[in-house]
Amino acid sequence: MNGIGDYGLIGDCHSLALVGMDGSIDWCCFPRFDSPSAFARVLDEDRGGHFRVGPAETIRGTERSYLPATNVLQTTFHTAEGRLEITDCMPVARFDPDRPAFVEARHSILRRIRVPAGSVSVRVVVEPRFEYGVVTPRFTLTSPTTMSIIGGPDALWVHATHPLGGDGDRVTATWDLHEGDEAWIEAAWTPAAGHDPLSGDPRRQMPARLADTVAFWQGWFACCSYDGAHTRKVHRSALVLKALTYAPTGAVIAAGTTALPEWIGGGRNWDYRFTWIRDATLTLASLVILGYLPEASAFKEWLERTAAGRPEDLQIMYRVTGERLLPEVTLDHLAGHRGSAPVRVGNGAAGQIQLDSYGQVLEAGYLFGQAGGELTPSNGSFLSRTAELAVRAWRHPDQGIWEIRDEPRHFVHSKLNCWVALDRAARMARAGALDAGSLSSWERERDLLADWLRSEGSPDGWFVQAGGRPVADAATLMVPMVGFAAPGDPTVTRTIEVVGRDLGEGGLIHRYLDPDGLAGPEGSFLLCSFWMVECLVAAGRLDEAEEQLAGLLDHSNDLGIFSEMVHPDTNEALGNTPQAFTHMAVVTSCEALTAARQGRLPTPDQPYCFAQAALHRRLSGGPTGSEGVVGK
Repeated sequence: MNGIGDYGLIGDCHSLALVGMDGSIDWCCFPRFDSPSAFARVLDEDRGGHFRVGPAETIRGTERSYLPATNVLQTTFHTAEGRLEITDCMPVARFDPDRPAFVEARHSILRRIRVPAGSVSVRVVVEPRFEYGVVTPRFTLTSPTTMSIIGGPDALWVHATHPLGGDGDRVTATWDLHEGDEAWIEAAWTPAAGHDPLSGDPRRQMPARLADTVAFWQGWFACCSYDGAHTRKVHRSALVLKALTYAPTGAVIAAGTTALPEWIGGGRNWDYRFTWIRDATLTLASLVILGYLPEASAFKEWLERTAAGRPEDLQIMYRVTGERLLPEVTLDHLAGHRGSAPVRVGNGAAGQIQLDSYGQVLEAGYLFGQAGGELTPSNGSFLSRTAELAVRAWRHPDQGIWEIRDEPRHFVHSKLNCWVALDRAARMARAGALDAGSLSSWERERDLLADWLRSEGSPDGWFVQAGGRPVADAATLMVPMVGFAAPGDPTVTRTIEVVGRDLGEGGLIHRYLDPDGLAGPEGSFLLCSFWMVECLVAAGRLDEAEEQLAGLLDHSNDLGIFSEMVHPDTNEALGNTPQAFTHMAVVTSCEALTAARQGRLPTPDQPYCFAQAALHRRLSGGPTGSEGVVGK
């Protein structure tokens, strides 16, 4: 069975598929990221369903890479008798420079099969199991080379250039190909009541769809403006982030999968195919750094639409089209990845109280204004009312950024983000972007929050996890990142030391080690590890930061794809994948190191917002000093 780190990504900016080292597509949902799966063998080898194309004989070696500047994956298998090359994509229409954030998806998986040398017997298996493996559909051979697969609400229409067969539960075929031979197969999704969307001569239509898809990705990638440290890793992160973007709304999902374990055999298995409000700042910053202003604007518009209404109804996460209901359900019929149960879909944390969302909404509005965007009166009213919520709520405990399933706590990270909410609201009010009627209240409460953070939040000279809980938490690395304290502040320096000492392992950082109401361990959290790098960069510890960054970048797989976590002893990838947070952090960390090496960062004794400084650098193209950058 493929491990979490063995998968390559293909996608059409509506959904995605994971392709294993053996040529098996073991995860794909149609027509959206958060739709029920058609292929889910990554969650259950027997019941999940898969779509494999590969050698029928023993594989002696495998190589794979993406076609340049694309998310089109090419895998080459070596056998005793020859070499087999599979090229995989989810077809899309060509890139439209007049609508750079638009993507027209075909809702299909296209696979080209070639034999560059020798002879290979190719085995094809198409075995969908709709609705997370609940539905075994009906297979109907409609011609020697076409098959309809219908069950429940879904249908797949399979077309090939060579004969297909089946045993009633799957599509099967064995094709004996020789040097220079080429074959194609495509599986397209429609609702069960739909009609076959594939037509025409497959030997003409399928190559054209592959060419269009390559042209789309290369046209989109040509807009990327990043040119700095670790360029190849950042460029791959850009392509992954685009693949994790739901093009019709601009929402960026947290990860492409559900229920992949944070520890093999453990029960920390969550659904990440949604968009979190707290991701707003990092999403905007990374997209702007990469030069993708249309995508940043589309995400901002999604945030604006989704959060529209009463700020009191603000939710921490939403579906990609803005739906609020994400009921968490356990799928007991699935065994879980390598026996890691339960398998969950939906996310019960959506109903939690997490106060950091207020700060992220205000920060996103502030950054948008700093980038030259104009806040409408409706935007201003919403932001002002969100600040008022922070005024009323900051004294209360919550579940925090890590969404603990335990008693609420007075998390430092949550209080810090309430400080951000009030600080940015006050700044916007002073600049005339928000009504100044509550300015004095916002500033007073902001200063009271600062007093709390400097006393109960750091009673021993370093920032603790929560009031009354003097344990390390990697989320406190955000203290300098949002501009509350200077990177060189002694309390920040001590916090970096404590987090590294208590949570560090093999160059990686755990989120926390304090009990959280759940049983079992978890891997080291890659996002937190990149946060540490950014803090070291800002503190002027560049050689140390560069060494840690290089080690972290080695934790991607051979294709440059990062998961959520890593096993600190074995370096095995853990958690959902690909993980947007990790790829965003690759972008911001590499950009910050580049800027530092060029002398374009404020000095460590100056408090400043890392995201705003990066935004300023990208938009101005010049050195960034303290002027115009948020500080305490």
